[in-house]
Amino acid sequence: MATPATDMQSRIADIIGRLTGPGGRFEIAAEDVLGARIPVIRHRGRRVGDLLTASRVWGDRDYLVTTDRRISFAEHLDTVAALAVALRDRYGVHKGNRVAILAANSPEWVMAFWATQSLGAITVGMNSWWVAREIDYGLQHSRPSVLIVDEKRARLLDELDTTGITVLTTENDLPRLVTEYSGAELPQPEVDEDDPSVILYTSGTSGRPKGALHSQRNLLAVVDYFRFGDAFAAEMSGHNYDDSQPVPLRCLLTSPLFHIASLHNLVVPRLATGSALVLNQGAFDIETVLRLIERERITNWGAVPTMAGRLLEYDGAENFDLSSLTAFALASAPSSIAFKDRLRERFPFARDALVDSYGLTECSTAIAVATPADLNRSPGTLGRPILTVNLEIRDPEGVQVPDGTEGEVCVRSPFVMLGYWDDEAATAAAITPDRWLRTGDYGIVEGGELRLTGRRSDLILRGGENVYPTEIEQCLDEHPDIAECAVLGIPHSDLGQEVAAVVVVAPDSTVTEEQLTEFARERLSYFKVPTHWRITTESLPRNATGKLARRAISF
Repeated sequence: MATPATDMQSRIADIIGRLTGPGGRFEIAAEDVLGARIPVIRHRGRRVGDLLTASRVWGDRDYLVTTDRRISFAEHLDTVAALAVALRDRYGVHKGNRVAILAANSPEWVMAFWATQSLGAITVGMNSWWVAREIDYGLQHSRPSVLIVDEKRARLLDELDTTGITVLTTENDLPRLVTEYSGAELPQPEVDEDDPSVILYTSGTSGRPKGALHSQRNLLAVVDYFRFGDAFAAEMSGHNYDDSQPVPLRCLLTSPLFHIASLHNLVVPRLATGSALVLNQGAFDIETVLRLIERERITNWGAVPTMAGRLLEYDGAENFDLSSLTAFALASAPSSIAFKDRLRERFPFARDALVDSYGLTECSTAIAVATPADLNRSPGTLGRPILTVNLEIRDPEGVQVPDGTEGEVCVRSPFVMLGYWDDEAATAAAITPDRWLRTGDYGIVEGGELRLTGRRSDLILRGGENVYPTEIEQCLDEHPDIAECAVLGIPHSDLGQEVAAVVVVAPDSTVTEEQLTEFARERLSYFKVPTHWRITTESLPRNATGKLARRAISF
């Protein structure tokens, strides 16, 4: 006799089979992608800009909402068309040119992104927490023809050479251009699905941020993944999925727009599905977020564990109506089993809505997702690979290992980036000739489910931000009193990890922790600045080849 569990598994398998099998809306077929045969959605879009044209059908529905603004799909489209034509006709932006955005989250950030996409240009999402030195590197590396900034970041440009770059502010220049070009028709240039679309920066093990270059295909594959999820949810609830009708979700956006969590996995797919995005602006404040959830009847929230930790710490959360939340995802950083248990115990919505996932900037979206049922059955799992993702665990020689054996997580899918912008060596090291991405993370697959056993060897995960020690060490090495140094991640109850530094100085040095902090603060984003220091005159431990023995360093 079939059990309820097997009946449910059979139903799930039947729905997935109908949606992804021959003739299904999300039929999967193997096709050539950049020289490799990989599974893709057969009936798919080819140009990100086409999503804009199609969005007019959503009319007066909310697309972008803030605490004090409400922008419909129609208003958004008209604004984007005007801005796109202004960028093209006034500033010469065309297919393949870079337009960089350096600003805090705002509707203007989103509109600038879409205007760039409608031209077939490449949006460069620059980290809004960067200091002047880091901004200079990003500009020299990506070489944008236009830089869109908010006034706060514009002040950081005074000490930089921006010759040849048109600088436009979100507060003044963008509204002026939109008014001047009001009524313009949306551009529709010819674009191939493997043409570049976006550059997002991710910290690099070599010390410099690397620009993950995403294609039109990458972003559109994310759209189809979300559409598939919406279709699956509709079928599970007994409804037929119709993608000509809007999906009535209201999604809270709390991560920076220069992250895939917000840009690729909210801004892009939810334009396509007619769903609302509610933007939290400014520093993360849990009371403001709770008010938005209650006022806007938020249905979906993807939070980094640090944000969820703020939720747990806030005494007044029970005073807000959070009953609208039906999807609550943890992403961008690992979270413990005990942490998830505390969320479920405290908040009723988390008991049936909490999901966990594993992904990388280089992969555009999640690689694997653990559903609430997965987490209840197997705490600590990161679930199964998502639609069209092939995942293998491989040994150091690149050979797949048996289930239950630890190795490097490698993935191949239509979500994998084209490569690293202007960095052939890093691209070759990360992506094999047959398009497998070496993640640098280590894990085990058992029963089809992934568990991570170790993050990238040196990576520090601070509040959802990736911090690589090498970049900080190279910065500290510039200090005249420092002979050598090592940067480590140490546990932190709220942030997951924070940055600590061991610095070796000469016996007669009088440098202080305060002076080192100020030195680092002038050169690095705040989240990279060490908060703990150990100043010593003893040399750091090294192995037989002279390489730093990082694991032998204690703090």
